[in-house]
Amino acid sequence: MDYESTIIARGRTADVLVWTPGTVLKLFHTWFPETAVRHEARMAHAVHAAGLPAPAAGEVIEHNGRLGLIYERVDGRSMDDEMLAYPWRLPQLTRLLAELHARIHAVSSIPELPSQRKRLVSSITTAPGLSETQRQAALEALAALPDGDRLCHGDFHFGNVLLTARGPIIVDWIDAVIGNPLADVARTVVLANGARALSQSHVVRTASAWRARIYTRRVLALEAGGAQANRLQQARAEYRAWLPIVAAARLDEGIEELAPWLLSQVAAGFRPTSQDHVESGT
Repeated sequence: MDYESTIIARGRTADVLVWTPGTVLKLFHTWFPETAVRHEARMAHAVHAAGLPAPAAGEVIEHNGRLGLIYERVDGRSMDDEMLAYPWRLPQLTRLLAELHARIHAVSSIPELPSQRKRLVSSITTAPGLSETQRQAALEALAALPDGDRLCHGDFHFGNVLLTARGPIIVDWIDAVIGNPLADVARTVVLANGARALSQSHVVRTASAWRARIYTRRVLALEAGGAQANRLQQARAEYRAWLPIVAAARLDEGIEELAPWLLSQVAAGFRPTSQDHVESGT
């Protein structure tokens, strides 16, 4: 069997290959640093050991001059693909995404994981495109918000949940950190709203906006621990405060086509009456 015929997925940082029965090999591109590969391995082992629905990881190996990480094979399609095939499942799957996110945040204090706050500070400090006034505003706003000790995925979206015969499985934990769950929720919304802003399809934009409303309503209720109005209001206010901070940090990822939208969210977010503008992604 040749190399090309064994590839079952391609990504920006790696290809995924059929390996031994029941396993796959995530084979990283040559430019991807070894330190990052080994970091992903540590993250994967820690998350699986915490009892979350995530693929079990094996060892780091070298294959065809590239580093790879062996994973348990998980067969299923992503929530994104499921919704494309069955659009009427959108509300159900979106609520499930929120419930899975809250389940992640119920896990605390995994010592192998880096600090969310330190990562945000680093990203904001070096993010291109920010004025020094905006950079300082983002760092000051970050300093004013509470830290946390909860597991945060860091890249949680519909494409990173696979629907399998044994239930939903959460993948791609390389950005996992310990921190504040509401910052992680804000990250999910910034990811979704950014993708929506780039879409040329009215149908996609409308569906994405609907998903965002369902997701935030459900996840904030879960994070607040119930439906009490005061707790929900507090959670929503804090979540909104995280939005422009997370947008500023995402600029450091260097996605050129997304930068104008992110900068608009940063500019809007640090105006006193603009939080609703940021949340809606308009």
